[in-house]
Amino acid sequence: MDLLLAGGLCAAGAFVQDGTDAQVQPEDASAQQEQTAAPSQETPLRTEIPPSRTLDDLIPQSAVGDAEDWAAQGVDGPQQPGPQPEAVAEAAQDGLEEGPDPAIAATLDGFEIPEPERLEPDPEVEALAEIDAPDLIEFPELEEFQVSDELILAFPADNDAFPERTNFLERFEMLSTVEALESGDDTVPQLAARARADEELLLEMLRTYGYYSGEVARQLSGGRRGDNGDVAGADIDPQVRFDILPGERYSFGEIDLGDLYDAPDSEELRASFGIETGDPLQSDRIIEEEQDLRVALGESGYPFAEVDAPSLLIDHARSEGDLSLPVEPGGKYVFGGVQSSDPDFLSGRHLSRIARFEDGDVYQATLQADLRRAVIATGLVTSVAVTPREIEPPQDGEPGQVAMDVEFERAPARTIAGAVGFGTEDGVKVEASWEHRNLFPPEGALRLRGILGTREQLASVTYKKNNFRDRDQVLTIDTYASDIETEAVEARTIALRGTFERVSNLLFQKPLSWQAGAEILYTDERNSVEDGEPGPRQVYTIGSVFGSATLDASDDLLDPTSGYRITGFAAPEVSRSLGETTYYVRTQADASYYQEVGTTVLAGRVRAAAIVGAEAFEIAPSRRLYAGGGGSVRGYAFQAIGPRDEFGEALGGGSVVELSLEARIQTGFLDGAIEVVPFIDAGSVARSSRPDFSVIQYGAGVGIRYKTTFGPIRVDVGAPLNPTEFDAPVVVYVSLGQAF
Repeated sequence: MDLLLAGGLCAAGAFVQDGTDAQVQPEDASAQQEQTAAPSQETPLRTEIPPSRTLDDLIPQSAVGDAEDWAAQGVDGPQQPGPQPEAVAEAAQDGLEEGPDPAIAATLDGFEIPEPERLEPDPEVEALAEIDAPDLIEFPELEEFQVSDELILAFPADNDAFPERTNFLERFEMLSTVEALESGDDTVPQLAARARADEELLLEMLRTYGYYSGEVARQLSGGRRGDNGDVAGADIDPQVRFDILPGERYSFGEIDLGDLYDAPDSEELRASFGIETGDPLQSDRIIEEEQDLRVALGESGYPFAEVDAPSLLIDHARSEGDLSLPVEPGGKYVFGGVQSSDPDFLSGRHLSRIARFEDGDVYQATLQADLRRAVIATGLVTSVAVTPREIEPPQDGEPGQVAMDVEFERAPARTIAGAVGFGTEDGVKVEASWEHRNLFPPEGALRLRGILGTREQLASVTYKKNNFRDRDQVLTIDTYASDIETEAVEARTIALRGTFERVSNLLFQKPLSWQAGAEILYTDERNSVEDGEPGPRQVYTIGSVFGSATLDASDDLLDPTSGYRITGFAAPEVSRSLGETTYYVRTQADASYYQEVGTTVLAGRVRAAAIVGAEAFEIAPSRRLYAGGGGSVRGYAFQAIGPRDEFGEALGGGSVVELSLEARIQTGFLDGAIEVVPFIDAGSVARSSRPDFSVIQYGAGVGIRYKTTFGPIRVDVGAPLNPTEFDAPVVVYVSLGQAF
């Protein structure tokens, strides 16, 4: 108590410390004398500080000899008990009852503490006090959707509150960080980090769908996997849940389409942009409708139209978004001809012939792109650019004219090719060819081809004119000499053949293609064996006209996955041999169908052919009907199916029926480029023009398809299911494209 009072008096003077004494120095000498003459017994101003004790005082010499005994004795002398809390409280109460200390009262004599002023009431506080407490928003009932073991999304159970939730959920699954990086070893910190990214994603997606006031609540539960099994809940897998509260959906406000209304077709163009004021706001629709407007401009005669990037201004007060899409139509035009950058190679007249538009037709961007593809399809150029150029501006309400400037780089026109191979059907074969694809411009090609093999020798000269008189029409004149030996026939032939056709190609697959032609040939033939010996040769002179048509509703020329194809063929022929003339008609019908089932394509084919008007023995062996081979019944050699003589040699027939089924099964190998194709085929050949199915040969096997940019490479391994003594146990086929 004394020390506290002495410390209190220090407020009236300066504190001085010297050695072991501490004292108060009054401000003047008189105060010091008065204080010295009459010191207070109750509140001394001088406090004695005991002298410091040395280390020898604290540890006696006896402790050096026996430290353990000295430590056990404890501290010398009785311990003074410290003040008890009850005593301190009593002393404080006594001090309050006795009044202030006289020394303190003397020091504070004349010192007055001013009474604080009363604060004026704060009007803002009073105004806040009058505000009613807000009503709590009722939390909607939520429906959970399990995205994965680690991820749950909850939406309002009322579908009307968020009708886009199905599409929203599918989209989130594709973009979610938690879903993409899900692992069986995830810990809570890892999952929490990804959950924060997904929370931002969900908010951004809500804004994409027009819910700018939406909220997302994130909840993380579960514990670390593995080493915390002794902690309650640690064996629960970590999991994150998002509660989606979409709130109010905003709508489109004002829509500004720039100068679109200056176009002559402004109403039709505006109708192509399917967003109106008041429609629910969704960012995806802006992109879709902008693209639709661009297409409408390009297809309605506006080659120079410009459409800037859209902008959306959100007004939260109105819950609307004002859309601005600056459009500059640039005038309406019609086609005004085609100009070539290299007329000696491909003239402008020829390019106009293969274009799908006439002068004066309304400009369409798709027709411009189609012309570019047609020039590429010629195979004569390496690069092509087609650019509209104004030759007459619009005036007096009439459209202007634009010319299509075609600039291209020539490709090498000459090609030399060769191949060496072996097949169970063909034996050893060496093939070589030389071609000039534009020897007779435009697009007149000359090709020389030769084959030297164990079963075939051939020399041919072919003239081919692409885009003859019209787009995708081909004129071909071919003359050849050949010596061929197959399972059934040996034939030495000289022929002249001409065709005029409208064909499908890899760039332009047509729903209808056709072919018409004629041929004349001189052939010296015989059946391979007769009575165990090579048969006599017989000379035939044959003339034929033929035609075919194909309806193609498949989705791909070389690798169809859906749709169908139907082809019909007919060829009236006249044959003269040994002074006899025979007239007959060769006919054939093919149909195939393709259907996707999951990642597998089921494919089926049926073929029926007949020769009407003559008996089989009256027809040259090379013109008779056979079955077997890679494009027929797999598992058998080429032309190996059909009636045989007593020596086992195929005789050919007057009718044939074939059936094929296969499943093209996708695999994950090489990024899905490999297909496995089990198949089963069947075929029957009859001597007459009417099928009798007396003998049906079956073949089955499995194939591999390796998909490339130009079509699948096919390798099939087939085996006969009911072989004859003349059939090999296994046959291999290699080609480009599917079997059918």
